[in-house]
Amino acid sequence: MTIDAARQGAYMALRDVEENKAFSNIAVSNAIKKTAPPNVPFLRELVYGTLKNQIYLDWLIGNFVKSPVEKLPVPDKTLLRMGLYQLNSMDSVPDYAAVNETVELAKKYAKGRERFINGVLRSYLREKGNIVLPQEKDDEVAYLSLKYSFSPWIVRMWMKEFGVTERVERLLESLNAKPRLCIRVNTLKTNTQTLSQKLEERGFSAESDEDLPNLLYTEGEGLLDTDLYKEGHFSVQDRGSQIVCEALGAKPGDTVADVCAAPGGKAMTIAEGMNDRGRIAASDIHEHRLSLIGEAAGRLGIHIVTTGRRDGREIDETLAEKADCVLVDAPCSGFGTARRKPEVKYKPFDTEMQELPQMQLGILRASSRYVKRGGTLVYSTCTIAGRENGDVVDAFMDGSGEFEIVDRAQLMPFVNGTDGFFICKMRRIH
Repeated sequence: MTIDAARQGAYMALRDVEENKAFSNIAVSNAIKKTAPPNVPFLRELVYGTLKNQIYLDWLIGNFVKSPVEKLPVPDKTLLRMGLYQLNSMDSVPDYAAVNETVELAKKYAKGRERFINGVLRSYLREKGNIVLPQEKDDEVAYLSLKYSFSPWIVRMWMKEFGVTERVERLLESLNAKPRLCIRVNTLKTNTQTLSQKLEERGFSAESDEDLPNLLYTEGEGLLDTDLYKEGHFSVQDRGSQIVCEALGAKPGDTVADVCAAPGGKAMTIAEGMNDRGRIAASDIHEHRLSLIGEAAGRLGIHIVTTGRRDGREIDETLAEKADCVLVDAPCSGFGTARRKPEVKYKPFDTEMQELPQMQLGILRASSRYVKRGGTLVYSTCTIAGRENGDVVDAFMDGSGEFEIVDRAQLMPFVNGTDGFFICKMRRIH
């Protein structure tokens, strides 16, 4: 029996995320290139569905194995998660196909374990009608963690911050939902109406947004392979990211500092809004990612962005008090992006996580030195965590009498239709 290329690609991507801590979107792209499956949407659904439900799937596995699930070999665990996701959640896949195809993968990637994997999957089919989730009243955090597959510490954090179980559950549910694909129209080369028409001519849907005139929602496979993308008529960008750039309010001719800028999506949005007139100094600590900014600018026909490697906590004296607008899109836990990167749901509360707020505050304080009097400073993250958002802004404001808060907001997927972004706009008054 020939191994199904889509399932093989899904297995490779899931192993990459599990063992190498790869970002799921990069792991999926690499797997597609290696396996060239005829059914790419199936591969994506299998990867993202398995990742989004990982804690729940491991709990299911635990009902049929003697040893702790975390001690199973990675190939076994990955194959069982994939097989159970197909059996539990993919109605289009017949049970026999889910089992047989998983066993075929095991023959290649988990030799000698085929009978074990086959046995677990068939045991699930026999017993699935008797499997019941633990009741909410027994342990609210454990129940929500299991039902929506979020690490317990994250659920506990949101229960403490929001206090209302129904609100937390809406948040968890929305972060597991499939996001709409958003693109940003490059107004240097086209306009929304023209791009919409050209996309539809190529078989893609295109729907405008009431509040953001340069945003389109679209559907269709192979969007980034089109001439429209390659020639720079649009970029893929979440609605929340576009709202961040809108809040900055940079105008043609302004000097802008974009700190922590790579891979450059927001710098490109800002440059387009400035009609490619003025200056954008984009910096990032990771030198290898700075090239991505240059590549994006070249594709989009943008000329005003310069790049430089810099730790955001270090002050660039050449920019001191010279920027009309400064964007600090700080490194963060990324929980607001769980719809697109479900692996963030399983981050441990480790040393790196503990030290994030202090690093974010350091970056914000250093970057504030670039703002002219009367200029704008925007602090943003793609997470939903008070310790990284409101607490950081409050600590910054306590130590500075030079700025006033103009507006701040926590965008929620179930309210704003965006990833979970935090945005705080400040103005320098002294």
